Amino acid sequence: MSRSGYTLPVFACAAAVAALHWLHDRKTLSIASVDLIEPAQIAEIPIEQVAGLSENTALAIARSDPGDNLDLTKDTPIWALVEWREQGDDAVIIKGGEGIGRQLNADDKPAIYAYAQRLLQENLQRMLAPGEKITVTIILPEGRSLAVRTSNSAFGVVEGLSLLGTTGISQPLSTPDQLAVFRAELQNKASRFESLVFCIGENGLDLARKLGINPEQLVKTANWLGPMLVEADVLGVKEILLFGYHGKLMKLAGGIFHTHHYLADGRREILAAHCAIAGLKLPDIQAVFNSATAEAALTHLKSLDAATGSDWVNQVYSAIAETIDVRSQEYIQSHSESGTKVTVCGSILFDRDRKIIVKSKTAGLLMGKLC
Repeated sequence: MSRSGYTLPVFACAAAVAALHWLHDRKTLSIASVDLIEPAQIAEIPIEQVAGLSENTALAIARSDPGDNLDLTKDTPIWALVEWREQGDDAVIIKGGEGIGRQLNADDKPAIYAYAQRLLQENLQRMLAPGEKITVTIILPEGRSLAVRTSNSAFGVVEGLSLLGTTGISQPLSTPDQLAVFRAELQNKASRFESLVFCIGENGLDLARKLGINPEQLVKTANWLGPMLVEADVLGVKEILLFGYHGKLMKLAGGIFHTHHYLADGRREILAAHCAIAGLKLPDIQAVFNSATAEAALTHLKSLDAATGSDWVNQVYSAIAETIDVRSQEYIQSHSESGTKVTVCGSILFDRDRKIIVKSKTAGLLMGKLC
């Protein structure tokens, strides 16, 4: 049985609770109690260190434990600096310090999202006497270095990690137990629909709904695309629309059917190869290959199109989408017991702004049926 853990906001909140406790009582907590709100339960979080920096300021440190999950934040320290404050109307002001990313699409606000804000506000306000005010600064000392190993920048978050999540529980999305949950959902929906839409993550699910696709036909796969495709074929699903962020979904064009970055990553090789096949000049192929992210490579291709009036984005990404379709059906065929007719696959890739880059020919036909 896989062990669940807690999401990053929970450890940030625990550290803040411990620091505020020191300011109130001048005592060090070894365990901080956090009301998770979602779900309605109390988490007991170990606190590594607490220090009073002055009469009005304290620092506490917790350490991330996401459970049995392939999560790069595992064991990373989270600091919370809490300071008494006299000015302002808000009892609790939350700031992002070193290692907390900035949201380029939201006026550089710290990447501390709704659940984290609510978690911190509700837990800390309960500890404050009437009239007391604090400023809380969350710091991730390793956040900047860890961020380069994520796709955060693709979604407009730079220079650090996000305090993201809608719940305090970190489910092991990359473990076999979680695959069993996804398969159960697939089995249920395959019994009702011949056509389904596979979405790797929440961005895909949200965009698919906005496009008018029946939510009952949407299936979340996380990184388990290979086994989910095979399962769909076994269950008799006739058509699957693969719907995903281009930096994830393009891995299928390279034969990578478990898309977690811990296991495999060939994005720049896949992009560069398709650029070469399309006929790009060597300096541009090199620029794509050396891009830090798939989004940066896409931006380079867009700049080429704008400067020359060419259509490289469409040429390159159309080829990638068609390759995804072919390799997906080959993958199903290689695992098919019947060895005959297999599930038809089409693919749609979108960018960090949730704008569709390209639809494969099959995907265009499937969208006509689904919307």
